[in-house]
Amino acid sequence: MKDESEAKKLANQMIEIGKLADRETVCVLTDMDEPLGYAVGNILEVIEAVQILKGKVIPDVEEVVLELGAYMLQLAGKGNDIDKNKEKLKENLQNGNAYRKFLELVKNQGGDITYLENLEKFEKANVIEPVYSEMTGYIYEIDAKKVGELACHLGAGRIQKEDVIDTKVGIVLVKKVTNLVKKGEVLAYIHAKDKESASYAKQKLIDIIKVGEESVQNVSKILGVIR
Repeated sequence: MKDESEAKKLANQMIEIGKLADRETVCVLTDMDEPLGYAVGNILEVIEAVQILKGKVIPDVEEVVLELGAYMLQLAGKGNDIDKNKEKLKENLQNGNAYRKFLELVKNQGGDITYLENLEKFEKANVIEPVYSEMTGYIYEIDAKKVGELACHLGAGRIQKEDVIDTKVGIVLVKKVTNLVKKGEVLAYIHAKDKESASYAKQKLIDIIKVGEESVQNVSKILGVIR
């Protein structure tokens, strides 16, 4: 949803649907002003998810995952204390249990777990090019909607119904909102099918990632919980 008030309306509608189905429903409102995590694109996001399961910490992703997971545990009757539920989840991320369970799930569905054990096996885009900052300053905005649209233009999503998705392409951010960047420093990498689309995406992304002189404060990705 484009704004918080519309998100709250939708959340309340979902809760009413839950009541009609005799199911307790909890809605977590999250900030989507910038992309969650660093990767945007099909294979790129899978790789990032597996890296997190293997112990890589990406703070904004972890915050949302722990919040959603804690309420899922509560709804499943596995613990009423949200903070303690988060501790359990974090422990299972750190000790490798979450990753091992994911391997089990993939294997049981006939998936090839060697891709998860060795992420280098995943196909890569034909062209991977860096995007450099044109100035020194602090990143104060990365419009998630515009990044998503740019990823679609690269082929990561459908613009028209008949479009074929290219699972290899997308964008991997190196810097996020609040980060200090220097002129000439890498902001992101474009994963594209050819030089032409990479060049277009690089210019667009330079405009999307806003850099200013003033530092900005980090804010929570959790805007609220409705139940």
